[in-house]
Amino acid sequence: MIPAVSSQLLLLVLVYALLAFLLLCLCLATRWHWGLKAAMVVLVSGFYVFGQQTLLGISGWPSDDALPKRFVLLAAVFDEPSPARDHTGAIFIWVNPMKDNAPLAMPRVFRLPYEKDLHRILGDGMKKARDGNTQMGSTEPKRGQGGLAWLLPASNDKVEIKLSDLPRAQLPEK
Repeated sequence: MIPAVSSQLLLLVLVYALLAFLLLCLCLATRWHWGLKAAMVVLVSGFYVFGQQTLLGISGWPSDDALPKRFVLLAAVFDEPSPARDHTGAIFIWVNPMKDNAPLAMPRVFRLPYEKDLHRILGDGMKKARDGNTQMGSTEPKRGQGGLAWLLPASNDKVEIKLSDLPRAQLPEK
């Protein structure tokens, strides 16, 4: 699987290089107005930035998206906050999303803001997973201060993560 991804990235780099070369040829060989040429350079540069942001979401970088409703916990890494470095910290969690009570084939990494309680919950889950008890997680909206949910800012969409042992597969009777 890895060689396919790297060959796709190489192909994407070559396509961007060809696009830049064609733009250079257009800018040097034509007598178009300088404003049009500048607009084309800005447009192609915007495509580079857009392509980079898109690749961050698919090439293994942590996602800032919401966690799936149900998942299998694979691993967690804790980057604790440090006041000396003015660093807020983060929790990186590798999960297999579940669909129809079965984990999907490809895991995904998510970045969560650091919280001491979440660190404790995920740390305990990792200890249980190392002992052979696969952990299944679920997310629920965090119950806050009441009030109308639609009045709260969108960034207040905090979730509560709960972990439990994945039920063992039951073998049929003989």
